Amino acid sequence: MVRRLATRVATAMGMLALALSLPPAPAGADPTLVFPGMEIRQDNHVCTLGYVDPGLRIAFTAGHCRGGGAVTDANFNLIGHLATFRDNTPSGSTVATDQLIADYEAIVLVDSVTPSNILPGGRPLESIPGVAVAPGQAVCHFGVITGETCGTVEGVNNGWFTMSHGVLSKQGDSGGPVYLAPNNGGPAQLVGIFNSVWGDFPAAVSWRSASDQVLEDLGVTILS
Repeated sequence: MVRRLATRVATAMGMLALALSLPPAPAGADPTLVFPGMEIRQDNHVCTLGYVDPGLRIAFTAGHCRGGGAVTDANFNLIGHLATFRDNTPSGSTVATDQLIADYEAIVLVDSVTPSNILPGGRPLESIPGVAVAPGQAVCHFGVITGETCGTVEGVNNGWFTMSHGVLSKQGDSGGPVYLAPNNGGPAQLVGIFNSVWGDFPAAVSWRSASDQVLEDLGVTILS
């Protein structure tokens, strides 16, 4: 897993308060829908949104997707502001399997958008932070470049896991949701936020670990 990104852990509570105080959209304006699997832009970074909590009006993506603060959709409509992030992947280094990886960003949504937890295929995406994945378990990933691809968990490491047997990734898929998708058509269950590639294997940070970090950084528990 190699990325050219600086190591940093940050909490921006002042920006969180600012975002929460933004004025609502003008009367009659069409709200922008914000949902997991959509394209987002921050400065020159194009990524995928991983999860949206409609009740808290907070969305999540990978920490290395962060920009200067403002977050827009593909059409450059403002959808929110960076609240906090963690990104400790060493710059230009290869990550060992026993190394703890943290890579999430929390985005506070502006009042003018409509938050949704529905994936592009129509399936609700739910958050149960305590769930852990195991090798061989079936998972799917959604990225704005590759769409939905499914495979299995290859290996479970320290706060992150790898995938194989069909899971694909390209630049722009970072931050996308990794989830369990039951065959009965029920809600998908979030288990990771797509991070990068480790060797030949796509990799994601564990939602179980990331949600613990969210609780520590923002004092909120992310539930569906």
